[in-house]
This record gives sequence, C-alpha cells and structure tokens, in this order.
Amino acid sequence: MGEHYFSEKPSSPERRGLVKSRLRGLDFGFVTSSGVFSVRRVDRGTRLLVESMVLPGEGRVLDMGCGYGVVGVVAGRLAPGLEVWMTDINERAVSLARLNLERNGVEGAVVRQGDLYEPVEGMRFGVVLSNPPISAGLRRVVGPLVEGAVVHLESGGSLQVVVQSRKGGKALASMMEDAFGGVEVLARGGGYRVLMSVRD
Repeated sequence: MGEHYFSEKPSSPERRGLVKSRLRGLDFGFVTSSGVFSVRRVDRGTRLLVESMVLPGEGRVLDMGCGYGVVGVVAGRLAPGLEVWMTDINERAVSLARLNLERNGVEGAVVRQGDLYEPVEGMRFGVVLSNPPISAGLRRVVGPLVEGAVVHLESGGSLQVVVQSRKGGKALASMMEDAFGGVEVLARGGGYRVLMSVRD
C-alpha cells in the first residue's frame, strides 16, 4: 500500500529538493522532500489560499497541517507582528517547516508535531489556516478540524480553508456552515475555492 503524506513517520528514503515560488509579491525558496505533500511545486490549492488569506496585523495564527511550511512561512513574512504556530502529523514535514522558516527569514514561529489540535491544546488563535487532506477522510479528519476551530478561535477569529470545488467543496462548506452559522467564499480559481467562517 502506498505511503500517504499524512503518515506520522514516512518510511520512504528522504530525497530533498528545492521549490522556488513567488507568492504575494515576494520570493520564497522551500526545501521539500519525498514523503511530504506536493514536493515539486507549490500546489494550486495552497497557492490560492496564500494569495487570498486574510491576516490580522498581530495576534496568533495557526497553520494546521503545515506540510513543509508554505502557508505559515508566507504569513510570517507578510505580517512580522504575527505569532505564527504550525502543526503537522508528519515528522518529516515538521522538520522541513522549521528549516523553511529559517531559510525565509521568519523568526519566532513555532512548529509542533501532532494530530490536529493536540499540539496546541488550550490555545486560541485569531486565524486558523489549512489546506486539509480531504483524501484522509472528510468525516475522520476534516470534520474534527472544523469543529476544533470553533474551540480554538478567539471571538471574531476566522477559519480559512482551501478545497477542490468538486472534491468535497460542498460538504466542507456545509460543515463550516453548521459549525459556525455561516460560510463565505473568499476566492475561486483552478478548480479550488477558499472558504472562510468567522466565530461569534
């Protein structure tokens, strides 16, 4: 059976690469590796999320399921006043995210390994950002991500997620509507949409 990028401990040999990308008008370089998501380029979904995400000038932001760190790294460069937290279940992704923060000059960000909100239990955030692994299961993974955001967001804080419009888009929008009482489409493009819900 093939290994998934949401495996906790990837067993594939580590083959590293470098992805260079221009995001939000800034140049970035990301070290990638086999055993993590989208090793050859910044994928279209993550790119759409990064280009459309709404960030506060200060406060605490969580990049949930950070992979090799694109969303958190860009957030940290765009808004240096933010306290950036990043989590991923994949230990290889966590080590790459730490490396990419340093490589791209983002200081003070915290990367923790663990499942969903376990590594940040008891904390609250102004924004939770995610490109969730729909293939891991809407009910098993994405549902708890949405429901957990209600608990981990400050009042007025937002959950912003990207999803393929035809692969779970309606189901995810419905989950967010149920959990938050409202959902809006921040952006559309390339078969993806970025959804946002705000906590009362």
